[in-house]
Amino acid sequence: MASHRRPKPASRARVSIMTAAAAAAVALSSQSGAHADPAPTKDEVKAQVDQLNEQAEQATEKYNAATEKQQTLQKQVGNLQDQVARQQAEVSTLQGSLGEIAAEQYRSGGISPTVQLMLSSSPDSFLSQAGSLNQLGASQSDALKTLKDQQRRLDQQKSEAQSKLAELDATTKDLKASKDEVKGKLAKAKALLDSLTQKERDDLAAAEAKAASSSRASRDQTRVDLSNVPSGSYTANAIAAVQSKLGADYVYGAAGPTNFDCSGLMQWAYAQAGVSIPRTSQSQASAGTNVGTNIANAKPGDLIIYYSDMHHVGMYVGGGQIIHAPHTGAVVRYESATVMPIAAIVRV
Repeated sequence: MASHRRPKPASRARVSIMTAAAAAAVALSSQSGAHADPAPTKDEVKAQVDQLNEQAEQATEKYNAATEKQQTLQKQVGNLQDQVARQQAEVSTLQGSLGEIAAEQYRSGGISPTVQLMLSSSPDSFLSQAGSLNQLGASQSDALKTLKDQQRRLDQQKSEAQSKLAELDATTKDLKASKDEVKGKLAKAKALLDSLTQKERDDLAAAEAKAASSSRASRDQTRVDLSNVPSGSYTANAIAAVQSKLGADYVYGAAGPTNFDCSGLMQWAYAQAGVSIPRTSQSQASAGTNVGTNIANAKPGDLIIYYSDMHHVGMYVGGGQIIHAPHTGAVVRYESATVMPIAAIVRV
């Protein structure tokens, strides 16, 4: 009769080894699954880079606005500080004149309570008491009233200067934040591009070069449309200026004469024609007459403002084309005027 022996239970050591092996297998399986995610394709990387470049341009216009505000505030603070210095000199001169009156009275037998009050740190306090003293001469009264007015003006100017300094400090912080945001977006874009193979990067560079080459081919077409622009007009001069910068590199925050961002190029081009327009694309949207968003209404020289937040701008040059500074890594070039959503067409 066959014996049926019960199998020996596995030892604890063996169980532990088996458990560890199973856990390791699960972990390896999990890791291999994690590494199985495909790397983004060249087109996916380009789409992400384009989005980052657009976000960087939005931050660039904030940077430009903060820069412009900082420069304005610096001038205002300088002017106010000059005014405070001149006003302080006026007050000191008036206080010196009252001091001479006091010295004369002292030599004549002592300083009267009236003059003591006149020399007090609070002219308002003196005026409130001078009526009851009834000892104030006409010339002394005029001198003190003048001192009171000048002191009040000095205090007001000091307060205004202090307020402008605080605003300048806040604007400087905004400027740094916008600059850091631009640099951060561009660094992310560069990291994405660096993740591609050399061939993929070369292909993207070739596509960018082709876009610039196509823009040069568009030049002859647009020249035909410029025949209706009066020769020597500020519009013709602005168009000639922007055409002269075809091929110039886009650099955020730059407004010429070598490198440009989108709004910097527009400001520079119109400046060459003797016309001053604001620095940012948002401000440039109010630099002239808004003729709507239909490209059929555009005339050469018009500013085309793009996107709902108006963070991009180009100059219409006829033939359905604009010249603009697109983004980091690109150059000033021709492009279809309708390649981006139009927010406004502005006639300067």
